[in-house]
Amino acid sequence: MDDYFELESKLGYSFKNKQLIIEALTHKSFKKPYNNERLEFLGDAVLDLIVGEYLFKKFPTSDEGTLSKIRASLVNENGFALLANGLNLGKYIYISLAEENNEGRTKLSLLSNAFEAVIGAIYIEDGLNSAKNTAIKLLEECHPIIDLQTLSKDYKTALQEFTQAKHGITPIYEMTGSYGPDHKKEFEIEVLINNKTLASAKGKSKKEAQQKAAQIALSILSIEDTK
Repeated sequence: MDDYFELESKLGYSFKNKQLIIEALTHKSFKKPYNNERLEFLGDAVLDLIVGEYLFKKFPTSDEGTLSKIRASLVNENGFALLANGLNLGKYIYISLAEENNEGRTKLSLLSNAFEAVIGAIYIEDGLNSAKNTAIKLLEECHPIIDLQTLSKDYKTALQEFTQAKHGITPIYEMTGSYGPDHKKEFEIEVLINNKTLASAKGKSKKEAQQKAAQIALSILSIEDTK
């Protein structure tokens, strides 16, 4: 992939040095002289600061304990994977064929790491303000409501409340497949909104697959709602 215009448009940031975005999107399995681990390390620290400052200003009367709980619900693997899915980041990453065959483009850890690396790359090239503008824009797109009560809910509950409030409908979950031996089975679940499949995911249990599918669906609907 040589054209990053679509991704940069979603980010709201255009890289002057395209090698930075290439490195940010390169998983270690891709076997290049570089990968995104160093940028991921930096992006993790930058995002911790950005989200901390954002919450400090957004909730001027909240105490340290409350702010820490809200930040912890945003600054984690699931939270960053949600933002990555909002960018459709899995489409752009460079991974090995083995990782590709192992559903690497949908792995929460891989998506989260790539998102951190992208923010780290923006910070390296253009400083904290640009990284902050990008991160906060995506955060607010994927989280229409940011407070402890909302963020502490599981994804299925959050998706149901979102679809009922916005569309007056309830999501439906259907199992579309199960794979592997009984001791290592994997389940695939689709979530349907208005009888249309919006997202699907796999998990080691039906509950895990449902939660992952709900997380992806919530991200998609939240972004569509802001357009």
